Amino acid sequence: MNDFKLRDGNKIPALGLGTWQLTGETCVKAVRKAIELGYRHIDTAEIYGNQREIGRAIKGFPREELFITSKVWTNHLRYEEVLGACEQTLRDLGTEYVDLYLIHWPSEEVPVRETLEAMGELKRRGMVRSVGVSNFEVGHLREALRVARDLVVNNQIEFHPYRYPREVHEFCRREGIVVTAYSPLGRGRVLQDPVVREIAKKHARTPAQVCLRWALQKGAVVIPKASSVEHLRENLQIFDWELSERDMRMLDALNRNLSVLE
Repeated sequence: MNDFKLRDGNKIPALGLGTWQLTGETCVKAVRKAIELGYRHIDTAEIYGNQREIGRAIKGFPREELFITSKVWTNHLRYEEVLGACEQTLRDLGTEYVDLYLIHWPSEEVPVRETLEAMGELKRRGMVRSVGVSNFEVGHLREALRVARDLVVNNQIEFHPYRYPREVHEFCRREGIVVTAYSPLGRGRVLQDPVVREIAKKHARTPAQVCLRWALQKGAVVIPKASSVEHLRENLQIFDWELSERDMRMLDALNRNLSVLE
C-alpha cells in the first residue's frame, strides 16, 4: 500500500475504503473484509451514521496500523460543538484518536477560524492526529490557510474523470495540501464511458481501476466505496501499473464538471 506524506509529517494511505451509504451489518462486514485484504485507511463521517459499526469492524485489529478519517457535520462547527462531536465520534469508533479530522462542508454562518481553533485544540489533546477540510473551493481554502496555515493538510473533494476540479487541485498542490478524491468512480457513471472502457481494455484492467489510477497519478488519495469482496480486491490492484501521458490526456478531456451529488 502506497502512502502520501502530509505537511505535518504524518502519512495517509493512498487508497482507502469510502463508507458513505454503508450501514448496518453490510458496513461491519465490508470494513472487516477490507482490513483483512490489506486496506488500512477507512473513511467515515459523523453524518454517515455508521461510526459504531466501523468501531465494531476495527475491533481486534492493531489500531496503530489503521488510518481512520472522520468529519464534523455542519451543525457542530462552533468551538464547543466541535469538541463534543469529536468526543462522540471517538466513543462510537471505540478509539482514543482519529488520524484525520475534517470540516465536512464550509459554512457561511460559523467563521472557519473558530472551527479550526477547536480542531487545533483536539490535535493538542491527542484526539486528532491531522486536520483538514472537505468540499472547500479555492476561496474557502485561502481563508482557512490565512487563519491556520500549518493546520490544514488535506482537502477531500469530489474527483473523477467527469468532474476534475483542476483549479482546486492545482491550488492544493501549490500549497502542499493533499487532495482526497471521494466518489472517484463517479458513483458508477464514468465506468460505462467508451474512452474509459477503451483504455481499460488496452491495459487489461477494469474501468474502475482506470479511474482510480488516473486520480492516483494526479497525486490524489482515492476512497472508493465497495462492499463485495470482488470490488474490494479489484480496487487494490492499482499500484503496479501506469497510465500513459496520452491516456491521462484522454481522461482529462472527459471533464464536464458533473457532480454525482446533484
